[in-house]
Amino acid sequence: MKIMILGAGQVGRSVAEALAHEDNDITIVDTDASALRNLREKLDVRVEIGQASYPRVLERAGIEDADMVIAVTNSDEINMIACYVAFTLYRTPTKIARIRSSHYLDHPRLFSSEALPIDVLISPEQLVTEYIFRLISHPGASQVLNFAGGKVQLVGVNAVAGGALIGHRLSEMYDHMPGVKARVVAVFRHDKPVPINRETVVEVDDEVFFIAHPKHIRALISEVRRLDKPYKRIMIAGGGNIGNRLARQLEDARYQVKIVERNPERASKLAERLDKTLVLEGDAADENLLIEESIENIDVFIAVTNDDEANILSSMLAKRLGARRVMSLINRMSYTALVESSIDLAISPHQITIGALLTHIRRGDIVAVHSLRRGAAEAIEVIAHGDKKTSRVVGRRVSEVKLPPSTIIGALVRDEEVLIMNEGDDVLIEPDDHVIMFLTDKRYIPAVEKLFQVGIHFF
Repeated sequence: MKIMILGAGQVGRSVAEALAHEDNDITIVDTDASALRNLREKLDVRVEIGQASYPRVLERAGIEDADMVIAVTNSDEINMIACYVAFTLYRTPTKIARIRSSHYLDHPRLFSSEALPIDVLISPEQLVTEYIFRLISHPGASQVLNFAGGKVQLVGVNAVAGGALIGHRLSEMYDHMPGVKARVVAVFRHDKPVPINRETVVEVDDEVFFIAHPKHIRALISEVRRLDKPYKRIMIAGGGNIGNRLARQLEDARYQVKIVERNPERASKLAERLDKTLVLEGDAADENLLIEESIENIDVFIAVTNDDEANILSSMLAKRLGARRVMSLINRMSYTALVESSIDLAISPHQITIGALLTHIRRGDIVAVHSLRRGAAEAIEVIAHGDKKTSRVVGRRVSEVKLPPSTIIGALVRDEEVLIMNEGDDVLIEPDDHVIMFLTDKRYIPAVEKLFQVGIHFF
């Protein structure tokens, strides 16, 4: 596939890294010559210097035969115009744009084929807000991801001493929880995947990934760590787009919310917009402010400013002063590993955004993609099509499907029925089944895509 990425910022670079090794022809357009030079040296990609919305620049980059444009510059306006130009002048088949401002997103008619012909809108702020909200809704989880419209969830949990499963085989969990349909699809130990079978033993500090029905998630978390009480009191550092969205969603869900914003004008606007949230003007890294606001009684402290260093420092301070759990938004991937021992959760907006982008880039009828473990692993939901003659999966039992290495089928969703694939389950895969898989090594993604491709005779 010939893909043109407009913007060599963090998201553009991350998308290019994710796709360049998957037999795609990638071209990156940006005005920053040094950023493009670094990408060209690091990846097998073409680059073009220039304004991404200018037709002449797009022509030099090869827009005429591009299959897809991914506009992820830092400007909503440039992203929108670039997609408009790509469609109007070159009829580019697929156009994806990152749109950050709610002033645009609140008016979906702007993005119809009669107005701005954008096929897919990606809003990082909205995606990050929903991701954080799911983490707050599931105390103790390090990842909570939805599949099949929320009928199935993938949950990551860091194993802590005291969990019922620690030091025991996975088979014991399946035996003593007969009413809970769940599948352990991955265990990571010292950042490396552990082979999964019924004899696998879970150890302290392992990261364990379950696929299960949402109603069983809380019980599964208790297997790996002592169950946290539901969160109630939340403090948010930063009143930007994410902080504002998150506060609104939390107060609607009846959490007690405080938000700290250092910009007086922004704090005043937040106080007008938010109904039940207490807005504090100040610096979230001010120890006196946190003490005055009883940080030791806060269940979750979430730093979501635009400054990585400020997020990290305020989170570390909140943790030291007694906040029960702290989360920090971190854009620089290199910082994540450095702070994991100091804060509870480092949230990468770029990894969350990339998952949404990959959903529309992967070959085959893929419904959802989630990038995990800093991009090393993936969880995907794909729809099976065809019949036994034209498909390598339809009409075959799970045991008969020749899965690539590192790949586990965790669940099937058939209409409203959810089938969790415990080890040994051997269900027949039918047309239109949603197949949910976990890959501990994303290098096998092309093999999975090929597995689900339908033969030509199907048409």
